[in-house]
Amino acid sequence: MAQMGGFGRRYIKAFVSGFFIAVPVTVTVLDRLAYVARVEGASMQPSLNPEGGTTSDIVLLNRWSVRHYQVQRGDIVSVVLMF
Repeated sequence: MAQMGGFGRRYIKAFVSGFFIAVPVTVTVLDRLAYVARVEGASMQPSLNPEGGTTSDIVLLNRWSVRHYQVQRGDIVSVVLMF
């Protein structure tokens, strides 16, 4: 029974240490590099979501290019307003 307690502690310690590494890395990637978003509605038709309201497209939003002013003609730019 004592051996099982040691295994449980090692498991929890590995989980917690992995958690404290994975969360900051994930937040940094989503904040600085890119994230996945869903496009719904008719505002971007026909480029995105050509069928209309029944389906949605999944896109990768590249934050790196926007932060370094590498936006070119023909790029789709997403603006998010926060109130």
